[in-house]
Amino acid sequence: MVNSSLATKTQQDSTLQVIVNEKPLKWCSVSLSDVINREKRLEASVFDVEAKQAWSRVINGKYKHKKLGGESGFINTAFYPGRFKRVYSNKINGIPFFLPSQMTDIYPKPDKYISALTKCDLEELRLNKDTLLLTRSGTIGTISLSSRTTVGTVFSDDVIRVTFKRKEDLGYVFTFLKSKTGNIILTTNGYGSVITHLEPEHLATIPIPDAPDEIKNRINDLIVKSYELRDESNDLIDEATELMVKELQLPRIEDFDVNDYKKDAPVETFSVKLSSMAGRADASYHLPIVDAIVEHLKNHAEEVTTIGDKRISSDVVLPGRFKRVYVDEEYGVKFLGGKVMKQLDPSSEKFLSIKAHKKQLDESLGIKENSILTPARGSLGEVVLPPKHFINWAISDNMMQIFSFETICGYLFVFLNSDYGKRLIQRYTYGGVVDAIEPEHIKQVQIPILKHSAVQKHINDLALLANEKRYEAYCLEQEALRIMDEEVIFA
Repeated sequence: MVNSSLATKTQQDSTLQVIVNEKPLKWCSVSLSDVINREKRLEASVFDVEAKQAWSRVINGKYKHKKLGGESGFINTAFYPGRFKRVYSNKINGIPFFLPSQMTDIYPKPDKYISALTKCDLEELRLNKDTLLLTRSGTIGTISLSSRTTVGTVFSDDVIRVTFKRKEDLGYVFTFLKSKTGNIILTTNGYGSVITHLEPEHLATIPIPDAPDEIKNRINDLIVKSYELRDESNDLIDEATELMVKELQLPRIEDFDVNDYKKDAPVETFSVKLSSMAGRADASYHLPIVDAIVEHLKNHAEEVTTIGDKRISSDVVLPGRFKRVYVDEEYGVKFLGGKVMKQLDPSSEKFLSIKAHKKQLDESLGIKENSILTPARGSLGEVVLPPKHFINWAISDNMMQIFSFETICGYLFVFLNSDYGKRLIQRYTYGGVVDAIEPEHIKQVQIPILKHSAVQKHINDLALLANEKRYEAYCLEQEALRIMDEEVIFA
């Protein structure tokens, strides 16, 4: 005998329709010569389907294509400086030296300095106007443009410099190579194999859709304006920093009179009172320069408080370790690590599941408005004021988020972004192999409150305006990419 309720339930279940949304099948044709060139292997993994489809999409697209290089191509010159042995120096005596990893930063700051005694052509290493930049080793396929911020700076020989016959083609080619289709073509060859080392000769074979000049000019204008806005935002940050330095009468870091134990010692030596140990026996915590900065701030600020002050921030949060659930872009949010947080359009291709991490995104992972991001592991002391498009993206468990307020977050960023703020953060560094810092440490970092509140507000407003310009720059670049996809590649 069958229970009536169970029978009813079974009858209802039999009418349920299960809808499964499958991803479109990825496929491509493979010629016999390709199979032979792949050592007669037949596994699909040997042939990059997306790469072959990208090449085919451009070659068989609406517009005729032409090679990036050659007599009829877009490129005028493409080169990278010769290799050389680097002789590093200090900030006072050295020349700022930028690495390929800094090429896409909104406002790159040098971590290394090379000596003028280095045997190389420094002028060849300096970036020129209207130049496309490409990484040639390591993580290849990263691209950027020289701008007013970077023109004249010395970049590594690992960066390929490309100039164009027509000035209008610079932004157009940049946008194509930054698009998903173009970037796949840049990093693979015609067979679909990934290229591990990019050479200028390889660029000559890349097919580029030869769209009408009207489209090329429209895309180029958007990119040019985008980079102009980035430069303007950097100018505003510089102006805000100069105002803060002037108001606090801060000398250069190198000019502080530190209380070294022996001035003429070959290494920095200093003494520490037992009462000042604060439970820390590591020398980096007790560096005299930090005490000198704090003492100067106390003498020239209205008040010196800490980030933990509820007037400065509501909390400092470091997400706990968690098992990450990655999904396709349409089902998740972009996942940012410390290496890409200073980029306008972070290159991370990882997306966290919104469904699996909803609670964590709401509480600690999701980037909030008026917050400041800083690494908890690795390159400590770096800070980012997230532009509008970062909001609700996710941070890794190696990054902290300072929850501040609209009335002071810009000023807080400007101070922490300065050499002085960076030193005050780094004093709390601990760890052996990997440097680390905790939220409790960040809350103890000293922050000066200016005597003139109007100046502090102006500094805050300049930083927020800079962030608005960065968001606008991002939107213009995304519009250029949209036009490239909809009107050129997939037209």
